[in-house]
Amino acid sequence: MTVELRAAGPDDLPAIVAVFLDCWRQSYRGVLPDRLVDAMTDDAAEDLWRRALEAVDATVVVGVRDGEVLGVTRYALEGTTGNVHSLYVSPFARGLGLGRRLLDHASNDLSARGADSALLWVFADNAPSRGFYTACGWLPDGVTRVQEAFGEPEVQLRKALA
Repeated sequence: MTVELRAAGPDDLPAIVAVFLDCWRQSYRGVLPDRLVDAMTDDAAEDLWRRALEAVDATVVVGVRDGEVLGVTRYALEGTTGNVHSLYVSPFARGLGLGRRLLDHASNDLSARGADSALLWVFADNAPSRGFYTACGWLPDGVTRVQEAFGEPEVQLRKALA
């Protein structure tokens, strides 16, 4: 069965939150400190994604198979630079190529809207995700940060867009 990519809508909120929390709680466990993983409550996740879906300056796209949301990406264009703010694929849907499809979709859409490059942030200790992004052509550009909300180092990755 194929996975369809489509714009997310308000009715997708519960499914997006479920994918996000599955990733946060399963994929980040052992990668990030337990205190950070445990701090992402159901209510906090729902509030985060409700605001993301209501934002007019970003695009949210979901990957759906048989009516089930399996992945989500959120991205925006800022000048001539795209920003991929989120990419989450259900741990139960790994191996379908959905992460790459969502990331390619975001890159292609941003390029079509005038972006010449795109950025994303990844936790420095998240080796699996960093490896995935590198395989997709995203490379560290030397910029790092520690957001107060997370307290963990992040690395900025950049990709030139055609």
